[in-house]
Amino acid sequence: MPLLQDLVIAYRILADHGIIDAYGHISVRSPTNPERFLMARSIAPELVTEADMMEFGMDSEPIDAKGFTPVTERYIHGEIYKSRPEVMAVVHNHSPSVIPFCCTHTSLKPIFHMSAFIGQGVPNWEIRDAREGTDMLVRDAHLGDSLAKKLGRHPAALMRGHGAVVVGESLAVAVGRSVYLEQNARLQFQAEMLKGPDGAITFLDDKEVAANVAWQEYGRFWNLVRTKMLKRLETEKLT
Repeated sequence: MPLLQDLVIAYRILADHGIIDAYGHISVRSPTNPERFLMARSIAPELVTEADMMEFGMDSEPIDAKGFTPVTERYIHGEIYKSRPEVMAVVHNHSPSVIPFCCTHTSLKPIFHMSAFIGQGVPNWEIRDAREGTDMLVRDAHLGDSLAKKLGRHPAALMRGHGAVVVGESLAVAVGRSVYLEQNARLQFQAEMLKGPDGAITFLDDKEVAANVAWQEYGRFWNLVRTKMLKRLETEKLT
């Protein structure tokens, strides 16, 4: 199934870019049933294969567990798919350059054109608003729903002390946004250091955001990284 192959590739790409570590995960909405989504079992992203994929309903429970252990935070995905019918892919990551923006008063803003979507807003979800004393993981539908509500209609949301969730109208968009969210965070931090105490950073304005978001499907980026990863996977099979 081509979609399963692309989902495996997406896992590998984001791991390769350092966007997800041993605990990040990606899902896609089923092309045959919009009330279901596909995601790998609880396994490190770099080890994911098509055989590891599981199908879930909108309650985030497996249709057929197949003896696998599902990802604990699958409720992130289910609750977002329920609230955002146009979303076809969801990424939850622990992007290292993004995390400092989760726990400070510095907001992520679009610093270059490839990350223009940030100008549509990236709210910061505080898990304590939903429940105090958690281990920061989204372990049930109540927490997933709270995160989905904070995400709202935005392309991404930060998760205080945890990471981020990124959505897209396609797998390519969700992967592209995840990579460029990380790059923007790193560049914004560098600009902050360069500007000095009396300087300022020139971010994209609203018109520039709209003009760039209109064309950004990340097709060229996806084709490049997908092609590279396919070659690597083919090499792995030969060795």
